Amino acid sequence: MRSIRFATVALAAAALSLPLVTGVATADPAADQQAAPHSNARFDRLRWAAPEGFVVGTAVAGGGHHLSQDYPDPFTYDAEYRKILGRQFSSVSPENQMKWDSIHPEKDRYDFGQADAIVEFAEKHGQVVRGHTLLWHSQNPAWLTQGNFSKAELREILREHIATVVGRYAGRIQQWDVANEIFDDQGKLRTTDNIWIRELGPGIVADAFRWAHEADPKAKLFFNDYNVESVNAKSNSYYTLVQQLLAQGVPVHGFSVQAHLSTRYGFPGDLENNLRRFDALGLETAVTELDVRMDLPESGVPTAEMERKQADYYQRALSACLAVDGCNSFTIWGFTDKYSWVPVFFEGEGFANVMTDDYTRKPAFYALRDTLKAARQG
Repeated sequence: MRSIRFATVALAAAALSLPLVTGVATADPAADQQAAPHSNARFDRLRWAAPEGFVVGTAVAGGGHHLSQDYPDPFTYDAEYRKILGRQFSSVSPENQMKWDSIHPEKDRYDFGQADAIVEFAEKHGQVVRGHTLLWHSQNPAWLTQGNFSKAELREILREHIATVVGRYAGRIQQWDVANEIFDDQGKLRTTDNIWIRELGPGIVADAFRWAHEADPKAKLFFNDYNVESVNAKSNSYYTLVQQLLAQGVPVHGFSVQAHLSTRYGFPGDLENNLRRFDALGLETAVTELDVRMDLPESGVPTAEMERKQADYYQRALSACLAVDGCNSFTIWGFTDKYSWVPVFFEGEGFANVMTDDYTRKPAFYALRDTLKAARQG
C-alpha cells in the first residue's frame, strides 16, 4: 500500500472564499501556493504532482456527441484546450476517436487520422495512451450492425479489426480497453445488444483478448465498465469471468472502473476493497472515466457546498486507487465542462469536470492535485 498522509488544506483558490475541508491530502510547501485560476505553473500540474509511476490522464474530446455540438473539433481547433491537455496530464484516452464508428467507418476502409493525431500528440508531450475500445455494444457503424454477415465472416471482421488497429499502434499504446461494458447491471452478459456476444457467443471475449495480445504483446489488456465501483452483481460477474479466463491462459491483464459518479448518490465506499480483490488475482486496476455530475439549481451555478461534495468524491476515488499497489492509472473523463458529455446525456445534470467552461479550476482540481502531492511525498 502506498503511504498517504492527510491534512486539512484549502481546496480552491482564495477567490472562491470556500471554507477549509478535512480529509484531503497536502504535501510540500508548493501545495500551499495558489496560482491564478488558469495557471499551468509546474507546481500546479497534476502530472507533476503524481507519484513516480502513477499516470494521471484525461479523455481527449472529439467525435461522438461532439459532432452534433455548435463548436469545431476541440482537440483540433482549441489551442487553449490542447495546451492544458499537454501540460496537465501524463496519459490520454481518445474519448470517441478509436471507437468503431470513428476508426472503421466502412467495411474496407479505416480512418486513422484523429487517432494518429492523438498518439502523436501524446508522444510529443511525454504521455502514454489508453486505447478505447475494441469490443463494445455501442457506437458501431451501420455497415456492421445492419450487415448480413455469417458467423464466420463476423468473426473474421472482429479479428481483422483488432489486428489492424492494435497492430498499428503496437508499442505506442500502454493499455487497451479490449472488452467494454459486456455485462448489464444485473451481471448478465449482454446477449441481445452486443452484436459480438449475440452472434458469436461468450467465447468471443476470450478471442478478442488473444487477438489483441498477438497484435501487441506488450500492451496491458483490460475489461472496462461502469457501475462496477462497488462489490455488486455486475462486478461479481467480472470477478468470476476473470478467474475463468486466467485459468484458461487468456491474456487478461487488468480490470478498470469507469466511475461516472453523481452526487445524487452516495460515494461507493467499497471502491478500494473492490479494486483490491482484482489486484489479488494478479491484475492491474485503474480508474478510467471519472467524472462527478450534479443536479444544478435553476441558476445553473452550484453552491459552495455542492462543489465541496464533488471535490470529496474526486478525492476519495483517487485515494482508493492510490491505496492499491496495482492501480497505477487514473483518468478523468474530460477536464473542462466546455466539452463535457454529461449535459447531453443527463438532462438537468452537469458541472461534472474539474474545470469550468473557461478552464478555471474547481475545488475538485485542487483536491486531486494536493492528494497526488501527498502521495508523492509519502
